[in-house]
Amino acid sequence: MASHVIFYLSALLILTAAATTMGSSSSLSPYYYDRVCPEALPAIKRLIEAAVYREPRMGASLLRLHFHDCFVNGCDASVLLDPSPTIDSEKNALANINSARGFEVIDEIKQEVDKVCGRPVVSCADILAVAARDSVVALGGPTWKVLLGRRDSTTASRAKANADIPSPFMDLPALIKNFKNQGLDERDLVALSGGHTIGFAQCFVFRDRIYNETNIDPKFAKARRSTCPRTGSDSNLSPLDPTPAHFDTAYFTNLKMKKGLLHSDQQLFNGGTTDAIVKTYSSNAKAFSADFARSMVKMGNIKPITGKQGEIRFNCRKVNY
Repeated sequence: MASHVIFYLSALLILTAAATTMGSSSSLSPYYYDRVCPEALPAIKRLIEAAVYREPRMGASLLRLHFHDCFVNGCDASVLLDPSPTIDSEKNALANINSARGFEVIDEIKQEVDKVCGRPVVSCADILAVAARDSVVALGGPTWKVLLGRRDSTTASRAKANADIPSPFMDLPALIKNFKNQGLDERDLVALSGGHTIGFAQCFVFRDRIYNETNIDPKFAKARRSTCPRTGSDSNLSPLDPTPAHFDTAYFTNLKMKKGLLHSDQQLFNGGTTDAIVKTYSSNAKAFSADFARSMVKMGNIKPITGKQGEIRFNCRKVNY
């Protein structure tokens, strides 16, 4: 117990010094950890590859965690905080409860990174950002330079999560407005929605679409109904596109054929202003990959905590003190 306390006291002193020397700039940089812990990013990559190998769906889950983090008060790891007397956890928000997953993988990464760095110098917010990139790469998608140097929040907001995370039931104007509120444009909306080229969705979020909507391929709707009845089986999973473990353009091809699984997916190709972007991505994988990478960097730069603000959490699930 004594050695445990000493470790955290020592870590606190080191973090204070690190904040002075490393946190003086408010801008993020892909080279932030090159000097203080060059082993950090290779460790994250190794653990992500192992996690995705064990369960390919985990890649989509970790990408989604970063997305849901950034849309609520910026990319600050607030989504990782457990409920407490002072934390109204975002894990209990409508978009996350019984849905958000991958927290154990982030815990494993945090523990290993602190070990290889010799101290808790890598923020949970940066771990989320790098994990999202490495997950996409592990499933055959593009890579990009992740801007680093975020610090972790000491607060969370379930109310903000409920208000700001885009809903799978949104129409196109609501989606455009939601992304615009985060400084993201229509091309970002379509590119980032392309993250649905990997992963699955639960029955309850697409039930109304497959039973009640008309802009849907009848055979596709019938196939989805086989595992998503009108009542019950809410957590049954269906793939968001035909190749849920491979990052490709099948998601956009599906939209052109009225086979978008979510209402919000099909809204991107439904006679609106984003139709042309969907067409481009469906036939040009390089354009999609390039725009996806660009939009991920842009999203990752939403209101980061830097400098001496926030903290570097010892445990991603709770604030330090």
